[in-house]
Amino acid sequence: MDFRETKIKGLFEITPRVFHDDRGYFFETFSQKLFSENIADLTFLQDNQSFSTKGVLRGLHFQHSPHAQGKLVRVISGSVLDVAVDIRPDSPTFGQYESFILSAEKQNMVFIPEGFAHGFSTLEDAIFVYKCTNTYHKASEAGIIFNDPTLNIDWGIENPNVSEKDLELPTFLEIKTTLKG
Repeated sequence: MDFRETKIKGLFEITPRVFHDDRGYFFETFSQKLFSENIADLTFLQDNQSFSTKGVLRGLHFQHSPHAQGKLVRVISGSVLDVAVDIRPDSPTFGQYESFILSAEKQNMVFIPEGFAHGFSTLEDAIFVYKCTNTYHKASEAGIIFNDPTLNIDWGIENPNVSEKDLELPTFLEIKTTLKG
């Protein structure tokens, strides 16, 4: 596996070594040993999977501490534009984001540490899977509206299909005061 840290500390794109032959392919989707050696020694407590049709936008979501989640995300079918926004108040990249094209063809993944808001838009029908370092905690869930003018994220799709819940999320400026440094 190739671990590439982005310009935002702690945020990694991971590309596995895929072994192809005439029968198909094989690759490791996760190795605790390699993850610990290259990123951090974390324990994942929950795995999630979603299916979204082309044009769906989910996010930007996060959970407040002490229920914050780190996530290892990937696509097993289709492709998405994956976005991680640094919401760590003491970070030099606070309020900045990185985006990644995750695809079943490339088999790449992204590790998003605690302290990030996360979302994705589907560029084609996609099955999205992710490992979480903490379990879902409804009272701690929060988010940022996808079309926030301060963040100005290009989601790569026109007229996204967004849930009513996500359409009611606050702006980045509105949530800044709720984040603890």
